[in-house]
Amino acid sequence: MLFRRVPAAILVLCLIPLGLSSCLARRRAFARTGGKPTQPLLVADRSALVDIMARQYEAIHDFNATVDMVPALGSAEKSKITEYKDVRAYILFRKPGGIRLIGLYPVVRNKAFDMVSDGTNFKLYVPARNRFLVGRNEIDQPSENKLENLRPQHFLEALLVQPVDANRDKLLLENFTDEDNAFYILHVVHLNGGGQLQLDRTIWFNRYNLTIARQLIFDTAGNILTDARYTEWRPYDNLVFPKHIEINRPHDEYAVVIDIVKMDINKGVSDDKFVLDQPEGTTLQVVGQAPAPSPAPARPAPPRRKKKS
Repeated sequence: MLFRRVPAAILVLCLIPLGLSSCLARRRAFARTGGKPTQPLLVADRSALVDIMARQYEAIHDFNATVDMVPALGSAEKSKITEYKDVRAYILFRKPGGIRLIGLYPVVRNKAFDMVSDGTNFKLYVPARNRFLVGRNEIDQPSENKLENLRPQHFLEALLVQPVDANRDKLLLENFTDEDNAFYILHVVHLNGGGQLQLDRTIWFNRYNLTIARQLIFDTAGNILTDARYTEWRPYDNLVFPKHIEINRPHDEYAVVIDIVKMDINKGVSDDKFVLDQPEGTTLQVVGQAPAPSPAPARPAPPRRKKKS
């Protein structure tokens, strides 16, 4: 008979499911980063994620934030990182590109740095070094002095995720969901001067609430310029903003962790808040050039001799 020719191993495999019971099968719940085991994942398409980015960016015209900072110098590649804890700072922003950061030393709260940018150029005052640096936001050649690589614009790019440029950007959507992760990743690419596709940045969305969880910004060679991560989204003046932000600039070998203490959004920031003049007696340095020599102190004039009568 035909059924007798079926190999015994195949017959056993076919009969196994019929004998399975609850004692042989186990269900388990698992929690991914940013969610609970029973929390359902949200579903969104590419256009919905683009709209989330645009609404978030367009809703904020200015802000004035008090934050706690943990700056760090070094890199993971070199296995050496130095952190500076308990730095209080103030961040002021106004569209289109005005941003100012003022940092205070721990405990004594003296000014550690003061830097400002208009979107094109920047100024940086470092009292401890009696140095006043000026230059353009773009870094053509990174400096070995990490201080010279600081740019207010780097913070702005990380704090406010720019919307997609429909005339320039092409988009690819990735659903990165497994037992440990639940993200939509929007890959932003464009054609470079040679007509080749170039990765510009990736924006990660948490699938539990569709908030932005991470942004990676790349250079033309595909190296990471900025790695920014966002958690604890909370309402400030009826607009949600991440309370905890981690910014890493691996190529420039510095990073900073920001925790918002207080934040006012869309309450106005006046012009004078973005004015930073060179303090008297400081050394001016144009980034990319050698520092100008400090002026020699004036010698007192010799005493005049009295004429003999």
